[in-house]
Amino acid sequence: MDLATLIKNIDFGHDPQVIVGLDTADDAGVYRLLPDVNLVVTADFITPVTDDPYWFGRVAGANSLSDVFAMGGQPKVALNLCGFPSSGVAPETLSEILRGGLEAAKLAGCQIIGGHTVKDTEIKYGLAVVGVAKDHEIKTNAAARPGDALILTKPIGSGLVIAGCKQKKIPADRLPPVVQKMAELNDKAARAMVEFDCSAATDITGFGLAGHAWETAAASKVEIKLHLDRIPYFPAAIEAIAAGVKSAIKLTGSPSSEKKVEFGDHVSQTGRALALDPQTSGGLLIAIAPERAEKLLQRLRDDGVADAAICGEVVAAKIPLVLID
Repeated sequence: MDLATLIKNIDFGHDPQVIVGLDTADDAGVYRLLPDVNLVVTADFITPVTDDPYWFGRVAGANSLSDVFAMGGQPKVALNLCGFPSSGVAPETLSEILRGGLEAAKLAGCQIIGGHTVKDTEIKYGLAVVGVAKDHEIKTNAAARPGDALILTKPIGSGLVIAGCKQKKIPADRLPPVVQKMAELNDKAARAMVEFDCSAATDITGFGLAGHAWETAAASKVEIKLHLDRIPYFPAAIEAIAAGVKSAIKLTGSPSSEKKVEFGDHVSQTGRALALDPQTSGGLLIAIAPERAEKLLQRLRDDGVADAAICGEVVAAKIPLVLID
């Protein structure tokens, strides 16, 4: 059951200072604190994506911070969110997780000022983050415009690689390069997309590329076209698919009966698996006017966002749709 079903009969009230709330399934909430001063607020936590506690903490921290970057904000303060077992895990391991999260926050210019820990049978870690943004810096998933080009800033396929290594279907040495990429912040991409005045943005996480593209299409009331041959991906993900690894979200069963994602006839099962693969700390999907797309892409690459690629476009539509060809 999705969140929309769970909350549809709940009245959350209305505050005119809320700029971005529950209506668009966006990455973070935005609250106007003062004229041209907005708080960008989010929380996220994940289970381990690697056996290395420090790098798990780094990835979990980057994943949480990404929601603020996706909105065009700058993270300022954060709280640790910890679900830790009461026994069976060395204190040094838990300390390393926290150290990894602290390092991610430091790299983002964000100060961790507290947190909360609960006993849990499975390790979970993440951050509640508060950032700031000026009015012109706020980017939502609800303003993609027909004609916009789409830029993706990180490869997809991390979920397949993580699952493949956990299931021992692909060699363990395939994971560290993917973990390193997941640990990279989306701060440079966020700064560049604000500077180049993008139309809309979202980050690619648990709903995969197809799922987050769908949320953008639905919120913006457009069609999103993605071209698989232009989308960056982790080569080890193809290896995982070939080994029989399955790691796909389901886009069916929502309250809406309309079609969400349509694949071109020539799209292989491998391509479908990549598009539907849940990501952790993925890149930003940015919609921008076509005349500025190449300049933004060059800025991203100059800033070290080496995997960024123009991978699709936004099309006018009567019914929101994601078309992947």
